[in-house]
Amino acid sequence: MGDYLVRVIAKNGKIRGLACVTTELVSEGCKRHGTLPTATAALGRALTAGTLMGALLKTGQRVALRYEGNGPLKKIIVEADSNGSVRGYVAEPLVQLMRPDGRLNVASGLGRAGFLTVTKDLMLKEPYRGSVMLYSGEIAQDLALYLVESEQIPSAVALSEFIDSDGNVAVSGGFLIQALPPVDTEVVDQLMNRIGEMPPLSDLLRQGKSPEEILELLFQDLPHDTLEKRALAFACSCSRERIERVLISTGHDEILSLIEEQGGAEVTCEFCRQQYSFSHEDLDALLKELEAGAQGQGDDAR
Repeated sequence: MGDYLVRVIAKNGKIRGLACVTTELVSEGCKRHGTLPTATAALGRALTAGTLMGALLKTGQRVALRYEGNGPLKKIIVEADSNGSVRGYVAEPLVQLMRPDGRLNVASGLGRAGFLTVTKDLMLKEPYRGSVMLYSGEIAQDLALYLVESEQIPSAVALSEFIDSDGNVAVSGGFLIQALPPVDTEVVDQLMNRIGEMPPLSDLLRQGKSPEEILELLFQDLPHDTLEKRALAFACSCSRERIERVLISTGHDEILSLIEEQGGAEVTCEFCRQQYSFSHEDLDALLKELEAGAQGQGDDAR
């Protein structure tokens, strides 16, 4: 099958684990934004991070990750839901930085001065928002720091990809391991040692290891149950109707200005790069809709 995620929990209820393969969705997202390899790695890891965080939510809930640093990538924003859909973009996709060892330098691309902000729509009156300062500029490490500091959940996060010589995403994936209260420090230490002894995640992915096999390596002597297996996809919630609502929200004068100065409008979704064209006639119809709505509100007031 294509991209998917598996979630397990230890039989003692103290450790949960998630692992996923995200090759297709990361490839789709990076192609849409025309990223160079360093930006591809950064956006890809953030998309995988969002996917893992989304899988922790209940039905109908959403999460947004905003990495904003002082490096040339500037910021990465990812949104994911509980159903396996994820979308995202990097502010500066044409960034290519290398480390002295020849590896992609994502940390310098994002920068070590800045913030990771996590916003969760839990279907309450107000969204939950937590933020931590960037510690390393590495997408996985800073997410683990957020989970420990802001949500008080000891966590290990691994995100990886392999980009071929043509700049294409050959494999991508990640895992998230969390200790649930009351924390069993002995088991946590055992898992951390195992993670340290494992081959690099990118090697496992290139070997074709599935999410189930990666979790088996992590939980090899820890009895556990599989809770779910879900398909994943890069999917955007934008639509022409939503863009129309946005244009209407800009107000009468702004729409009139577009008509008079440009004779139309071209709107591009930041997340998926889908373009929506509005002719003079389209904008005129929106203007009439706005005016009719204002007239209706005036009648109600009377």
